[in-house]
Amino acid sequence: EVQLVESGGGLVQAGGSLRLSCAASGFGFNDYVIGWFRQAPGKIHEGVLCFSSSDGSTYYADSVKGRFSISSDNAKNTVYLQMNSLKPEDTAVYYCAARNGGLSGYYSAYDLWGRGTQVSVSS
Repeated sequence: EVQLVESGGGLVQAGGSLRLSCAASGFGFNDYVIGWFRQAPGKIHEGVLCFSSSDGSTYYADSVKGRFSISSDNAKNTVYLQMNSLKPEDTAVYYCAARNGGLSGYYSAYDLWGRGTQVSVSS
C-alpha cells in the first residue's frame, strides 16, 4: 500500500524543538518531491518546507526560514522535519505530502498525503 505516516507531534513550550517524521511505504521517496504542510484552525494549508531529492532544491516558507530544516534517512525511507525555536503561531496540524514532479510549495500540487500530526506550542 502506498502511504505516508507522520509522527512526532506534541505539545512544546515556545522556544522549544520538535522533530517530525514522515515514513513512506509502497514507494521510494527519492523519486518524489516531499513537502511538509500545516493547517491551523480556520486557515488554509500552508506550505512549510518542500524538498526535491533529485536536484536538492528546497522551498521554505518565510515564516520558518532559519528555524526549520529537512533531512532524510534513505534506509528507513523516512523524511524528517526539524523544528527549532518554535512559536505559538507554529501551532497546527502538520502534514507530509509527496508529488511526482518538480518542486512546489502549493498544497494542490501534491497527490499523496499523510493523516497529519498535531503540533501545539504554548506561550
